[in-house]
Amino acid sequence: MAAIQQEADIVASVIESKKTKDGVDLATLSLLSPVLVVFLRHAGCMFCRETVEEIARLRPSLEEAGIRIALVHHGRSNTMERLLRDKGLAGLDRIYDGDRSLYRAFGLRRGKPSQVFGFSIWPKALSALRKYGAGVPAGDPFQMPGVFLLHRCEILHCFRHRKISDKPDYIDITSRFIAD
Repeated sequence: MAAIQQEADIVASVIESKKTKDGVDLATLSLLSPVLVVFLRHAGCMFCRETVEEIARLRPSLEEAGIRIALVHHGRSNTMERLLRDKGLAGLDRIYDGDRSLYRAFGLRRGKPSQVFGFSIWPKALSALRKYGAGVPAGDPFQMPGVFLLHRCEILHCFRHRKISDKPDYIDITSRFIAD
């Protein structure tokens, strides 16, 4: 129990220190409404581009349900800005986490080679490659992504990728706030 409280304290201190491009921290955003915090890999990653496209598709229904979307990235800002602009997501809350302290606070580590390049990833990678093309790493290619639902400074749901090709169910993650 003490370890869980210690982890919660670490997350609380980091979400107050990291700010969006508009100068608002995650703690404040989570007090205003539920926040779907999406930790991205890097703009050169085909699975990251797939995630961004999925968020763009789901954005209207999530925002209609009162859920804010905050994207966290660690790679080059200009590359990520271009990707988000191209997908119509330039206006979303976005946090640059160059030192990846926010990633670590949320338990998102660097992946092992098997999580990033393993044989089990290849079928999804080939499919994603056809649709999104190959890209140049614009950040740490071993950084694992994740998705968290944050509300009132508390993590209500988390999805930590076991492989870079994992696909979170954003609707399931946010279902407690989406009316039928």
